[in-house]
Amino acid sequence: MKYLVIVEKGDTGYGAYVPDLPGCIAVAETEDEVLELIEEAIEFHLEGLKEEGLPMPSIHSAVRYVDIQPA
Repeated sequence: MKYLVIVEKGDTGYGAYVPDLPGCIAVAETEDEVLELIEEAIEFHLEGLKEEGLPMPSIHSAVRYVDIQPA
């Protein structure tokens, strides 16, 4: 499965979260590191759901870009 990951740059590093997996987040100093950590977080999250006998979440999020021309 492919999950949408949102990566945001902050003043001191990067944060990442998965809209379809509430609570699945990661923070790091670099973008590469946060992507590695969020991948691990997704795997851990899904393993936990499986161990508890819960269903895998459906994917509902999608990316769309809106092109806005400056006034």
